[in-house]
Amino acid sequence: MKIKYKLESCVSLTNGQIYEVLSVEEGCYRIVDDTGEDYLFMPEDFEIVEGTEK
Repeated sequence: MKIKYKLESCVSLTNGQIYEVLSVEEGCYRIVDDTGEDYLFMPEDFEIVEGTEK
């Protein structure tokens, strides 16, 4: 699934950037952020642009 970050850009995420969801864990999306590391993020900060929630 691909998601787009919809909040103001921050250190690890860029507004409008598309990210690939690696997994959904405990209701959060695990993605590789702009630092190259994978972390969990809240789904309400993103919109789904391709695929469906796993």
